[in-house]
Amino acid sequence: MAEIIAQIQEASQYAFVQRAIIAGCFMALGCSFLGVFLVLRKFSLIGDGLAHVSFATVAIALLLNAQPIVVSIPLVALASLAILHLNQRARIHGDAAIGLVSSFGIAVGVIIASTAGGFNVDLFSYLFGNILSVSSLEVWLTVGITLLVVAITTVFYHDLFSIAFDEDYAQVMGIKVNAINHVLVVLASLIVVLGIKIVGTMLVSSLIILPAISALQIMRSFKATIALAGLFAVVSVIVGIYLSYVLNYPSGATIVLVNFGFFMGSFLLDRMIRF
Repeated sequence: MAEIIAQIQEASQYAFVQRAIIAGCFMALGCSFLGVFLVLRKFSLIGDGLAHVSFATVAIALLLNAQPIVVSIPLVALASLAILHLNQRARIHGDAAIGLVSSFGIAVGVIIASTAGGFNVDLFSYLFGNILSVSSLEVWLTVGITLLVVAITTVFYHDLFSIAFDEDYAQVMGIKVNAINHVLVVLASLIVVLGIKIVGTMLVSSLIILPAISALQIMRSFKATIALAGLFAVVSVIVGIYLSYVLNYPSGATIVLVNFGFFMGSFLLDRMIRF
């Protein structure tokens, strides 16, 4: 035990670990704030779909020798709007619209990766994440975008709350549902782009879904659910980073497994209370 504590103290002294914790905690907060609304809207898999699109945008950025996060932000945001418009205007249900856009994105990424050699190793790191290699630019972008997410969800909290439970009722009450939906999916796209470096395109949707459904198991107040989801997400990032350092495990997968542990604990606690 003393050896583990010494390793944690040693890790905390490294700048790359400090950057990872700052970026991971802020991104976790952004995921938890949006995740509850997306889960209740039955739109949580948009994270998975946009993650597949981000695979293509990262491949494009590496091909152009550009910063992946800078290229991915506008392109993934456009993809999120495309999913929303397909759902609203083409009469394609949410899951089908997500599948359509995500399959196109992953296909484009695979073609670029197969035809342009030389960066497959870098692309692989974005598939499964490498939070310990987060740059200072990515830290600042993560902090800025997360603060934007928190600010917008706070300002439009009552509108988002109404839409999450009954979109038709919210429309009747005069809430601009279409505009709020556009804001929600664009914010989700920004969070997904931030997450591809932390847990990778294969696992980023789990950071949106797991903290939210874990908190929903045991909390009955909506605000308390968001707060608990944020706590689960932040703690899972911190614990996951240190565990991955001590055990030499992949950081992204470790963070997700800690999150899953919180879900199992919440699920069992809920069943015990009900019993």
